[in-house]
This record gives sequence, C-alpha cells and structure tokens, in this order.
Amino acid sequence: MNIFELFIVQPIFNFLLWLYTTIGDFGVAIIIFTILIRFAMWPLVVKQLHQVKAMRKLQPELAEIRKRAKGNKQLEGLQMLELYKKHGVKPFRSILMLLIQLPIFIALFQVIQVFTSHREKIELFTYGFMRNVESVKDLIANPETFHEYFLNIIDLSSHTITDNGVNIFLLLLAVLAAVTQYVISRQTNPQSSTKRLRDVLAEAGAGKEPDQAELNAVMMGKMTKILPIMMLFIMMGLPGAIGLYYVTSNTFAIIQQHFILKRDQEEMEEIAEAMIKREGKKATAKARARQARKAETVPNITRIQAKDTQKKEGKS
Repeated sequence: MNIFELFIVQPIFNFLLWLYTTIGDFGVAIIIFTILIRFAMWPLVVKQLHQVKAMRKLQPELAEIRKRAKGNKQLEGLQMLELYKKHGVKPFRSILMLLIQLPIFIALFQVIQVFTSHREKIELFTYGFMRNVESVKDLIANPETFHEYFLNIIDLSSHTITDNGVNIFLLLLAVLAAVTQYVISRQTNPQSSTKRLRDVLAEAGAGKEPDQAELNAVMMGKMTKILPIMMLFIMMGLPGAIGLYYVTSNTFAIIQQHFILKRDQEEMEEIAEAMIKREGKKATAKARARQARKAETVPNITRIQAKDTQKKEGKS
C-alpha cells in the first residue's frame, strides 16, 4: 500500500464501509459521505467565495492599473499585488479547493473499484478495529454479498453505455452532473462579456491590444458552456457511483453557494444602510448647527438695528 492509499484512500474506504454496513445501501452511503465532506469544507468554501466576490469588485481598479501600466507587465504585476494586499485578496486561494477535492475524487474512484471490481482487497483496506464489527466481518468472509445498488434500482458499479445498451438512470445522473456544473459556473461567474471571442481575436489581429479583463471574461463565458458538456461525457465513462457523488456534491455546493452569496449581499446592504444613516445623522447635525448659527445671528442683527435706530432718534 503506497502513501496515497495509506493516508487518503484507506480512511475514505473505511468511512464509506462503515456507512454502508450501517445503512445497507451503497448509494445512500455515498450521498451521506458526500454531504459530510461538503460540510467539512464549508469554511474553505466561504473563503473561496469571498475571494471571488472581492476579485469582482476589484475589476475596475485592475483595469485602471493596466491602463496606467501601458504594457509594462512588471509594473502592472507589482501594482496588482499591492492592490490585492491592500484589500486582503489572495487570488490563488481558490486553487486550494481543487487541491483538496481532486485527491478525494481520485481516492473515491479507487474505493469504488475495490468494492466493485477488486473485492479480494476489502480485507486489505479495512482497519483492524473495523474487522471486529459483525457486518464487516461477514462482508470480508463473503465479499460477493456486497450490494452495489442505489435503492435496489441503479447499479452504481456499471457505466452509462455497456454492451447491454444505455442505462437510463446513469444517463440521467450524467445529465444532472452537467446541469449542476453549469449552475455552479453561473453562480460564481454571472457576468458575461458583450463581446465574442472572435471579436476580441479580430481586434488583436488588427493590431489593437486586447483588454485582459475582457479577454478573461470571454474565456470564462466559453468555459461556462464547454465544461458542462465535458462533464457529461466524463461521467458517462465512469462508474455510476462517481456520477452520484458528483451530482450530490454539486447540488449541495449550489445550495451552499446560494446561501453564502445571499448572506454576503445582505451584509453589504446592511453596511450600505448603516453608512446612509451615518451620513443622514451628519447631515442632520450640520443642519442643526446652521440653524443654531442662524438663530444666534438674527438676535445680533436685531440688536444692531435697534442701536442704529436709537442713534438716529437721538440726533433728531
């Protein structure tokens, strides 16, 4: 057993094994496992989404930096780093989520392979204390009794297209994986460029230097459409258990991101209202001060006018 299997595959295997032997349904065990993983990553997701929102807000300032730099990439890079530091933005933090999720995805694929295709390895990957559990002991003794179905209907060890034809349930999972991927992309990249990629390339061919922010927006818009199609074909080529994991993970992520982004929006609105109230209080205080000064001025003017009147009467 290598280091990856020892520290990542084996813990996931035993956790999933415990869920399966407790619940008795492999599909439900995968769903619960996925939700628990997403909950464990909640703090990282919050930070990632905050970074996404912060980067969006900085786009006008980044465009201004590019304009001032006039093609000087070194100056542009230094000013961008200063801007990121000033606002506490760490652009590469979003990569951390990928670095965490990718090993889990690979490990889960290996775990499913053990459960479905290499059941003779079940005992090898099972922790010693788990082997004393009666249901686990029975599974190790009779690995052919492992039930790889979801709700006794969907064979999670199968692929979408086999020699027997197309599995409708797994095809539906692959479609749901693509749809949820599209929704997630739209949540994190809702703004799309008005220009098309061909327009940007045509301008570049005509000698005009393309705006990097605009080019990034065009590319992100393309990826938003292309990535779901890629996921559809990828999921069709993998066991149904992976598709179920991906759909569950994406569905939970959509709900999670909606909640976090909505909360951030509410917080921003509260801050804006507080600022308006403070400005209103300042304006009210200034108005009162002006009224007070005016009130003090009026009696003084009245007294001066009265003195002038008395002098005129005295002369006459």
